[in-house]
Parts: sequence; C-alpha cells; structure tokens
Amino acid sequence: MKIDLHEITVRELFDGYTNNDEAGVVGYGGRLDIRPPYQREFIYKDKQRDAVIDTVRKDYPLNVMYWSVRNDGKFEVIDGQQRTISICSYVDGRFSIGGLAFHNLQDDQQEQILNYKLMVYFCEGTPSERLGWFETINIAGEELTKQEMRNAVYAGPWTADAKRYFSKTGCPAYGLASDYMKGTPIRQDYLETAIDWHSNGNIKDYMSEHQHDEDASELWHYFGGVIDWVKRTFPNYRREMKGLDWGRLHNKYKDTQLNPDKLEKRVAELMMDDEITRKSGIYEYVLDGDESHLNLRSFTESQKREAYERQKGICPVCDQHFDLSDMEADHIDPWH
Repeated sequence: MKIDLHEITVRELFDGYTNNDEAGVVGYGGRLDIRPPYQREFIYKDKQRDAVIDTVRKDYPLNVMYWSVRNDGKFEVIDGQQRTISICSYVDGRFSIGGLAFHNLQDDQQEQILNYKLMVYFCEGTPSERLGWFETINIAGEELTKQEMRNAVYAGPWTADAKRYFSKTGCPAYGLASDYMKGTPIRQDYLETAIDWHSNGNIKDYMSEHQHDEDASELWHYFGGVIDWVKRTFPNYRREMKGLDWGRLHNKYKDTQLNPDKLEKRVAELMMDDEITRKSGIYEYVLDGDESHLNLRSFTESQKREAYERQKGICPVCDQHFDLSDMEADHIDPWH
C-alpha cells in the first residue's frame, strides 16, 4: 500500500466547498468527496466542533487525516470527516463561536485560518491492504467503528444504497425496528446487524460479494422479513425484546410451525418468575428450552448449609443421608 504525507491548507480544502443533499459534501477544488455515500453523517456536538476551530485559531496541530486516492485521481475522506466539515462549515459562515462568525473576524485572523496547514495522508492500495491499514492505525477524533471501516473498503453502489435504508437519522430501518434494535443508525449499528444476521457472521464476505450490486434491496427485504417474523411470533411487545439476536432466531425457526398464543402464555408466566434474573432470555428459552438463557438465581453457600442442617443431611427425594459436598441445592418445587 502506498501512503504519502501532504500539507493541505484550509484555503485549499475550502476551495469549491459545497454541502447539500443534491451535490453531497465536496471540497479541495471539487476533487475531495468529504462525505462519501458509505460514510456516517456529521455527529460532532457543538463543543467538539468548536474545539476544532479553537485548535486551528491557536495554530495548534490537529491530528493527521487520511484520504483515499480513487482510480480517477480524486479523493475520499477516510478519517477526518468530522474535523473537515467543522472547519469548512465555519469558514462558510454556518455557525459562530462566542458571537463571532468567520466573516466577523479581522482580515489577519481570517488569513491565519485560511493558511492553517492540515497534515493529510494520501492512501492508495487494494481493498485488503486498505482494511489492514484501517485496523492497525490509531484513528484520531471520533474513532471509526468496524462497520465504518468496512464501508470504506467495500465502497460502491451497494454500500451507498444500503446507507439509505440503514444509516441515516430516521432511516426506514429505524422506523421499522427501533424497538427491537440497539445502537444508532448513523454509527452503522443497524447496517452491521442486518448484514451480520443475513450472512451468519460473514460480514466482509457478504460485502465483498455484493459491493458492485446496483442496490441493497435484497438485504432490506431480508431485514423486513426478520422484523415481520418477530412481530408475528411475539405480538405482545415488551422492552426485554430490544437488542435480542432476532436475525439468528429467525434464520433458525422461520420455517417452524409456532403458536404465538401458546408462546405468549409461556412468556407471561416466566416473566413473573422471580428465579429468572435475565428476562430477555425468556424469548430464546421458549424456542429452544435451554435454561442457560435465563440465568436462574443460584443459592449461596450459606443458604445451602442452612438447608442441609435443617434436613439433617437427608435427601427429601430418596431419604438417604449424604455429605454436603455430594448434594445439590434445589427449590421445594424444582424450577424445571
């Protein structure tokens, strides 16, 4: 992989800057795609954004950024999108700090910002080389998630369309499944989960295979099928359903004849059982009968000793005497 370090002034970066839904976010004379289709949305809070501008105004160094060199000679931001948009938005007059926007500054103050030098690595290489690089460098600022790194490596029409479904604030996936999902769309949690479910954990293989597909409708239809199966199988929603591994349960049981009424009755009974300390595990338990999902309350050593002395070491089932070490503790009415 080829990596070269360059100095880019804010003036050069801001040249041709646009930020709108139609044109996307571009700069550097129109040659830099600041927010490629696979990238997350702007997530900096005002305090973080203002800190970037304060750093620039004081001529302190910002952490190095990374741009990917495309085959057409243009660039995409790999790491540094949040800092780049913060700087360009300020110069563009989108916000002020302490009541001072860029156009309120003195000429020499404006020139200081425009002449500020950013350190940028230009990165060229194969997808596997780029992924290895992303995974080993110490990403500065808002650290990239694993899925954001995968999006960068396997960028293409499929990833761009997948973001439309799974990666924007208020996206269709959020509207459909926010009650059942953890994480946030803009940090790629929904997209990563959907691919993980559909590929049975082989996320990189799935993205590599579909990288050049025209759209991500197949993944979207699968995801919708998972949520529809959950709602049909467990129609009474409870907060314990949020964040369960629904895709894998769907993959395993979607062709099994299940009775939602019977399942609901059993779920309701188990929800009232004080011995179950992991209520979310009830949904898996009623499907496969594995008690390990429930994290059943266990007895302390003192409780075992008290019960042992109370029954004088006699097993109430077989009426035989045993040493404490040979006995197991259970409820008067065994849980199972």
